[in-house]
Amino acid sequence: MSLFGKAWQLGRKVRLATYLIALWKLVRHRETPRAAKWVAWSVLAYALSPIDLVPDFIPVLGQLDDIILIPLGVALVVKMVPATLWQRCLDEAESHAGRLPRLWWGALLIALVWLAVLGLLGWAAYTAFFAS
Repeated sequence: MSLFGKAWQLGRKVRLATYLIALWKLVRHRETPRAAKWVAWSVLAYALSPIDLVPDFIPVLGQLDDIILIPLGVALVVKMVPATLWQRCLDEAESHAGRLPRLWWGALLIALVWLAVLGLLGWAAYTAFFAS
């Protein structure tokens, strides 16, 4: 089955949150290949970040990028890791589906990135308008 077919199967399932928890467990597993960890980190960052490629307020397209990109990323990671490792992480995620990991440092990092972006925009506006 093609990568798109696998992504479509993953996207149709309601268990996307379970797959994201499995990705989190996969990233923290020591047997995960380095390239797969980088792709998994990217998928998790995109899924949890408030910044999207296409903003959600645009009808249909705003939600379509999440429906397509996240399952494609999960399918790519699944293809990059051994099947037994993925199945172990998925089983562990399903057994602990009620408990989400606490990622206070992740929320702090996203807040700091937003503050840095706002600071740079403010500095650019100040130099453009007031520093003549």
